[in-house]
Order: sequence, then structure tokens, then C-alpha cells
Amino acid sequence: MIMNPAMQHKKLSDGGWARLSLLQQLGNVGSEVGRAVNAKTPEDKRLASYRALELLDLTIAGNSFKTKNGLREIARAREVLCDFLLGDNIYHSDGDSLERYFMNFAVAAQLNK
Repeated sequence: MIMNPAMQHKKLSDGGWARLSLLQQLGNVGSEVGRAVNAKTPEDKRLASYRALELLDLTIAGNSFKTKNGLREIARAREVLCDFLLGDNIYHSDGDSLERYFMNFAVAAQLNK
């Protein structure tokens, strides 16, 4: 079954995402990255990849960055993630390092509660 990736996080795109801190948002992206990296089937990988990218797009669109450099870093992370999950991996990324990058935000979000 092919699902429309734009519909995966409808509730979040209706404003719920903006209520989360940047750390929480990126930690949630990390969950989807982990699902994509550890997917058992190509279809599961594709769907998790689209969900991760959708969440990153919501983060970028929300513009909750304190600095221009923060926005640049998240946009670059999206580029690297696209390249790894859906592209030719020209940046020579690996799943473990991408999972660690995003999951560190989840840990930081928990520490900042």
C-alpha cells in the first residue's frame, strides 16, 4: 500500500508541532530516522524516511530558530538525511551516526524538562 507521506503527521502540521520545543521536534525526527535506518523492508524505510523529512520540513517552516546558523544546520541535516535515505549517499553518511545526531536532541529535551 502506498501512502501519501504528506498525510502522515496531519495533527502535527495543524499546529501541534509548533508547541514542541526545537529539542523535542528534533528528537521526534530522530525516532523516524531510527525507524528508517532499522526498517526491515524497503517500503518501511521509504515511509519512515518520508515521515522524518516531513517533520524536518515542519521544523524548518516553523522557524523557531534563534539564529540563522541554527536554520542552516537543520537544513544541512535534512540534505544529508535525504542523501543517505533516498539518494546516492555522496556524503558517505552511515545510519548509526545519523541516529546518534538526532537522538542527542531527544536526550537533551528530556534533560531540559
